[in-house]
This record gives sequence, structure tokens and C-alpha cells, in this order.
Amino acid sequence: MIEVVNRQRMMPVDCEHWRAFVGKVLKVAPAEDAGVTVAFVSDRAMRELNNRWRGKRGATDVLSFPGGQEGFEKVEGVTLGDVVISVEQAARQAGEHGLSFENEVEQLILHGVLHLCGYDHETDDGEMDRLEVRLRRRLGI
Repeated sequence: MIEVVNRQRMMPVDCEHWRAFVGKVLKVAPAEDAGVTVAFVSDRAMRELNNRWRGKRGATDVLSFPGGQEGFEKVEGVTLGDVVISVEQAARQAGEHGLSFENEVEQLILHGVLHLCGYDHETDDGEMDRLEVRLRRRLGI
């Protein structure tokens, strides 16, 4: 199951468009037919999450929260977890990187899903980065 929710009011978000894109990501990522939830939030909400779960100040662009389902929960379908994106941070980064907002969000969703698949660019000697570049090409990002 793929769920996309908009929990901010700064920018309009087409949840159906992003749901379709997440479906494409899950087909190319090593996700093994699992679902995911993507939540679009404000910088304020992202600052709170980043501080609470990572002990870091300020907003970040994307956070991933693995599902960790119990056995009885898997009856409803396996979920990788949640990807949370700050639309304000994504918009700033899009401008800095010379990308459209849509391309920046596509990259953030892919990045977040790869984290949910167990990849960690901080510890894997570039494995996640190499995979992410290959998958960006496959997805046309």
C-alpha cells in the first residue's frame, strides 16, 4: 500500500501524482513489494522531528522512519515505513541545485525509500550513492 499525505499549507501538493511516482520508485528499488507512506510537512514540523529523533537542530530535507511491523500487522501488507519531506527545504534546495521542485522531491523520495530499504550513505562506502545514481537514471530523474 502506498499512502501520500500532505501535512502542510505552504505549497500545494498533488498527492495522487506523488503516489504514482512512489509506485515507480518501489518497482525499481529493492523494496520486495512493500508499501510506504510519504508525508509532506512544513519546516517547523521537520525541525521538531529532526530534533526529537536525531537530536539535531534545524530542518532537514528528508527523514525516513522504518516500519518495524509486528507479525499481526503484516496481514494488511508489508510496509517499509515512512518518508517525511519538508516542502520548504525541498523548494530551497531545488533553487540551489538548479532543479525544478518536482525533480528535487523525486530525488528526496528515492533517497528516503533507499534508507527504508536498509541503505546508509554515512556508513556504506558509497554503495547507496551509486545505487541512487543508477535508479535516478532508470526513473528519468
